[in-house]
Amino acid sequence: MKKLFLIIGAPGSGKTTDAELIAKNHDNISHYSTGDMLRAEVASGSELGREIDQYISKGLIVPIKIVIKTILNAIASAPTDVVIIDGYPRSIEQMMELDKYLQNNKEIELVSVIEVRVSEATARERVLGRARGADDDEKVFNNRMKVYTEPLDAIRNFYTQKGILKVISGEGTIEAIVSEMEAFINSKL
Repeated sequence: MKKLFLIIGAPGSGKTTDAELIAKNHDNISHYSTGDMLRAEVASGSELGREIDQYISKGLIVPIKIVIKTILNAIASAPTDVVIIDGYPRSIEQMMELDKYLQNNKEIELVSVIEVRVSEATARERVLGRARGADDDEKVFNNRMKVYTEPLDAIRNFYTQKGILKVISGEGTIEAIVSEMEAFINSKL
């Protein structure tokens, strides 16, 4: 059985970096980012990849059922029994679809949803401070924060009721955050 950890957090919370470092430190943990998984599926040339490409190449949002299928395929084919996916779920619809699939799939156990919590000021400073590309400007940041925060209370409540939400402060150093997250994940294995 595969053990799944989801990591959510605001733009600039460090969730991807944290997950990458943990996976790099452990041979038994695989890490995926939702966007990377979709691109990898396209690159594989599979039927699903060709379907995904029809949306991505036109700048359209990939339908939820395809995203779920891609995530489940990645988990199933992961070389390890422990999988971390960051940046998912991003909406109530994504959360409910994944939950529905997991209820019918006894090969994958959602162990925990880890929220890397940072203040909006910290997130803003990190994203606008790095200014790597077009999506790192004030207007885009504000929209990304709005998209992240709108469903957040419902997502928190859903996973809190299931007893699997873990909140970790993302305000400290990368080393401290990774250390806390790593210790938590190890405690669940």
